[in-house]
Amino acid sequence: MKAEKIREIDSKDLATRLKDADEQIFRLKFQMAMGQMDGMKKYRELKKDRARMRTVLGERARNEQKGTK
Repeated sequence: MKAEKIREIDSKDLATRLKDADEQIFRLKFQMAMGQMDGMKKYRELKKDRARMRTVLGERARNEQKGTK
């Protein structure tokens, strides 16, 4: 998912998607530890998406802090 699309999502929904991505990454890590390497591409994409989501949420938090000062 591109950063532009992530920015279009509201913060509450984005936090929910981030939690879901964390759970999926956990499951994929477990599967890879068991020897199933099928999910490596999906694992990499999820990690990148999760980082993008965290970045956008962080930007929004910093912008809210600037607005209150």
